[in-house]
Amino acid sequence: EVQLAESGGGSVQAGGSLRLSCVGSGFTYERECMAWFRQSPGKGREGVAYMATSLDDSSYAHSVKGRFTISRDNAKNTLYLQMNNLKPEDSAIYYCAREPGSAMCTLAERWYENWGPGIQVTVSP
Repeated sequence: EVQLAESGGGSVQAGGSLRLSCVGSGFTYERECMAWFRQSPGKGREGVAYMATSLDDSSYAHSVKGRFTISRDNAKNTLYLQMNNLKPEDSAIYYCAREPGSAMCTLAERWYENWGPGIQVTVSP
């Protein structure tokens, strides 16, 4: 059974940093799309960043470019999201997600099949 579990969230003041982790089980990173999404109250789920593992490629939403970095540690089967220079508008529940068997990735939610339960990130001004 594929499972994802996020950790590393919490509260931080604007300008601070957090690193989210997503530990996966039931699979190894080979040719998946791995991504981070977020959802804040009253808003839909927003794609933040993805990593195409087979191509070692990554992409970011415009709102987080230059501030967030997606990475992985295959030995630990863990996906990371380093978040720097956080802003109040980054406050959300963050989810990691997996699309198996794809070489090309997007931030379209419908393609992702496996999801973590989410973790809260709160950025105060």
